[in-house]
Amino acid sequence: MEWEKFRLSTRLSLKPEIIEKAYSIISEIDSVKNSWRLTGKLLPQIIERLTHSVIITSTGSSNRIEGNQLSDTEVEALFKNLRIKKFKTRDEQEVAGYLEMLEAVFDNYSDIELKESTVLQFHNDMLKHSEKDERQRGKYKFGSNRVEAKDHQGKLVGIIFDPTPPHLTPKEMQELVEWYNWAVKTNFKHPLILIANFVFEYLAIHPFQDGNGRTSRLLTNLMLLRQGYEFTSVVSHERIIEANKLDYYQALNKTQQSWKKKKEDISSWLIFFLQVLQEQANQALKILEGDNVEYLLSEKQLDLWRWANQLGNREFSRKEAIEALGFPARTIEQIIKKLLGMKKLQKLGEGRATRYKVN
Repeated sequence: MEWEKFRLSTRLSLKPEIIEKAYSIISEIDSVKNSWRLTGKLLPQIIERLTHSVIITSTGSSNRIEGNQLSDTEVEALFKNLRIKKFKTRDEQEVAGYLEMLEAVFDNYSDIELKESTVLQFHNDMLKHSEKDERQRGKYKFGSNRVEAKDHQGKLVGIIFDPTPPHLTPKEMQELVEWYNWAVKTNFKHPLILIANFVFEYLAIHPFQDGNGRTSRLLTNLMLLRQGYEFTSVVSHERIIEANKLDYYQALNKTQQSWKKKKEDISSWLIFFLQVLQEQANQALKILEGDNVEYLLSEKQLDLWRWANQLGNREFSRKEAIEALGFPARTIEQIIKKLLGMKKLQKLGEGRATRYKVN
């Protein structure tokens, strides 16, 4: 296959104004990517806490886009009880599978290559708790399906487009995955353009009977992380899409109008997708550069900081902190020293009379 002449390649011959806009957004995203990789500002414990939060918010958002009714609070409660492995409703079954898959992607992305078998496995594992999906999970569609737009209550509000028929799905999926791996290996275009192109084509093919949107977002996380966009696991792109759901459907619909035609125009989807990542990157930058102390403290440091804040303007001693929190004296000393260095605490007095208060 001459991939340079394949339609997935030729449709990336964009108009100059689209190229200029796309690379302007990409440069901003890549600036955050580089800052994130170079800084050592965030402690591993903080990354872990943020990632935990993203697993909750991303799962909730990705499933609600498709009509699921569970709130983030309900998703978090489910996450804490995943070991139960028995879920009452279809909404719970779908959320449980996504939670497990997203956690697996965040933990193991460097070992997961994007292959056709990977896509099938993602779909299978994502739906493994869904009793209603037992027949179709991990298998390409066996009947016609279409991309539908649903409102926040799960009601149908319109048809986005009719995808690839079942008998052509295996061939087109094989071509899509092979094209993407060739394009990445040869640096055909910027990685974010390649990912955007892959995601649109995947959604246009709509390879599975159900669960395509959710699988596409899991794959997006995988591809972004494998391309070095580490902030993916601390800011949810799914949440941003949920907040811009109408624009998401409109971008897909507009791009689909020229799909597989002589002159394909992917610019609407490309710019929307890049703007989602731009917002994701901007939120990550706020975490790096912001003055939110909670992003910079470990769990025990955060416990002392919250306790001190509850005291309001009242002073406290090292002994009072030890008694209130139950931490060893040395741990309390280290935490107070850190908070003093961050100018979050004020030191009053010297020696045994030393007291502290929130600055």
